[in-house]
Amino acid sequence: MNAPTPAVAPDLGTGGYLVDILVHGYPGKSVCHGGLGWSTIALLRGHGRIALVDVGCFGQRDPILKGLARVGLTPADVTDVILSHSHWDHSVNWVMFPKARIVIGEEELAWSLAEPWGTTPVPELYVRELDRSPKTVRVKAGDEVLPGITCHHAPGHTPGHLVFVLEGEKRDLILTGDAAKNRAEILSLEADMTYDPAVSRASMEAIWTMWRKRPGTILVPGHDMPMVLDADEPRYLRGQEAAISSWFDRTLDKTTLFQLV
Repeated sequence: MNAPTPAVAPDLGTGGYLVDILVHGYPGKSVCHGGLGWSTIALLRGHGRIALVDVGCFGQRDPILKGLARVGLTPADVTDVILSHSHWDHSVNWVMFPKARIVIGEEELAWSLAEPWGTTPVPELYVRELDRSPKTVRVKAGDEVLPGITCHHAPGHTPGHLVFVLEGEKRDLILTGDAAKNRAEILSLEADMTYDPAVSRASMEAIWTMWRKRPGTILVPGHDMPMVLDADEPRYLRGQEAAISSWFDRTLDKTTLFQLV
């Protein structure tokens, strides 16, 4: 899955930040090979900070490096990694950023440390090391994680899940993580992965309230494209990009391309 091309990427900047989506999340599931793990990774630059909101899984390391390089950055330039929750497809790559402080919800980290090993989407060794790391910063709902960016409790997908709101001069930016993974969840108020559907529904209703608060506010879901509201209907800001190239022939130089959009 390709990262966006800067020349055609929509202007997501707000609140004194330049905002780029290094990797666009994908609103789908694997049928028989486990989780895809194609999650959204956002880059925010401003107020003297270079921050990533969620950092994906092993398969997204190369797109992260290429996305940073396109804007003249390396992992060592990143000052902050902000995690919506602890699941492997959003959190594993915190180890890529040697100089960054790692921000995670206090309740989320405590919950993830208590999860039974080998049975959940929590990456056990990574959260254990995160708990031990001097770079880890534990936050709670209402805290300002960066200038102009506050976190809001949005449980359902996980108990300590956080949503981040960047307040701008004319519009806001809402990064939902997996509290609202995609457009279908946002519209239906039904979550595909939740420990309590009613709790997830309440979190998505709160997200709708934040989204409707100011015209032009941009919503960035955890597994979908950025979108805005037009007459209370979500509208994508650009088209989805996703494909798989497969070897079904006798040589490696012949592949079959499957478009997933």
